Amino acid sequence: MMAGLIASRPARTLGSLAVALTGALAISGCASQIATQPTRAYDPIEPVNRAVYWFNDLGDRYLLRPAASGYRRALPQPMRTGVRNIFSNLLYPVTIANDLLQGKFRQCGRDGARFLLNSTVGLAGIFDPATRLGLLENDEDFDQTLAVWGAGEGPYLMIPIFGPRTLRHLVGDTVDAPLTPFLNVADGDVTLTLGAWVIYQVDNRSRLLDADQQVYEAFDPYIFVRDAYLQNRRYRALDGNVPEDDSYLDDLDEEPDEDAGGAAGPE
Repeated sequence: MMAGLIASRPARTLGSLAVALTGALAISGCASQIATQPTRAYDPIEPVNRAVYWFNDLGDRYLLRPAASGYRRALPQPMRTGVRNIFSNLLYPVTIANDLLQGKFRQCGRDGARFLLNSTVGLAGIFDPATRLGLLENDEDFDQTLAVWGAGEGPYLMIPIFGPRTLRHLVGDTVDAPLTPFLNVADGDVTLTLGAWVIYQVDNRSRLLDADQQVYEAFDPYIFVRDAYLQNRRYRALDGNVPEDDSYLDDLDEEPDEDAGGAAGPE
């Protein structure tokens, strides 16, 4: 099962079943790094979410995953790296804007310099000279900004095509969408726009193929993906500074009864 935005970046598009759960897989790939963090899930419509999960999983298994496997076999690693760099650079204004909104002014300056350098010296992002100069890539979005502002994450949702989200993340994707320029690079040509989006999703998925087995072997893949997603988003919202106890979760939009919102993941 897979979904994206994501991908660590939010997926924004006009749809294909094939994009089903790229984001969830990206998150599952990080799960081993953050598995010790507490997970509490507010999943009030779990039966509906499970049905959508099944639908997305079919799209991934029979469309996106085979396309990603063929893409990996057909393109050598340097070409795939160049494709990834281009999309990362095109999406970077989202990070810069949210740096500013979160009050990370120094990081905003560094990220602006990174974007300018890779867009010029890096030939529109094909190459990544900024990283070699110490301007490392950051990843900020409006979901994280809302978390910094104190907004609760809301209920967990499994969205057709786009995969796992919280309500806050869904709102964040909507706000970030105008700053996602790669959908506009084709000057309104729907075919070229859709083609660029498909390449973006296939490239994302190709980098996650090695993580598939973690999901397929899980006792309950739905719970595994849900908990990995929530852990990852909370980890990012707190810039990795997640407390050892779960007291920080008390501010989340949960029902008073922990059992009322569906099964929680392991703590």
